[in-house]
Amino acid sequence: MSQLDPYLQRKAAVLAQRRAQFQENPAAALVPLKATAHVAGNTGVRPVKMGDYIVVSDSAPGLAGHSLGPSSPEMLLGALASCLVHTYLLQATLLNFPLDHVEVVIEGALDMTGVVGLPAEGPLKLEGLRYTPTITANASDEAIAQLHEAVEQTCAVLNTLRSPMTVARKD
Repeated sequence: MSQLDPYLQRKAAVLAQRRAQFQENPAAALVPLKATAHVAGNTGVRPVKMGDYIVVSDSAPGLAGHSLGPSSPEMLLGALASCLVHTYLLQATLLNFPLDHVEVVIEGALDMTGVVGLPAEGPLKLEGLRYTPTITANASDEAIAQLHEAVEQTCAVLNTLRSPMTVARKD
């Protein structure tokens, strides 16, 4: 019995309910999402409302911030790490995989040249993103490889970042 069995059993029941709901009403599977941010007073701090939650984003002192929360690029890395861990949980449930523990580390870099107004090559973006999953499970190498492949196919944030996409500005 894996350490996460009680949670994965509860997740399996919820996933079965959602599958039935989406089969009955396929339009319900497309869930609208929204995030809103603003600058808080004269601090530069940016409260970000995502669903029912508010996360404070800030810059480091090197960019006149106060380090009161993660920077926007760090939030993106955090969103990817969280989505990957959740997808490992989902796929472990769907594959009846005996998962005991999962941890994902995301690493990358940001060339700050353009941020401070110096000439930069091309548009500013995160570079060299990579993730390292650590899985603890009483499973064969083949089963672990199958889990990794399922996660690669179904992690929404991972696949969004890997795929070209348009982000349109609405005026």
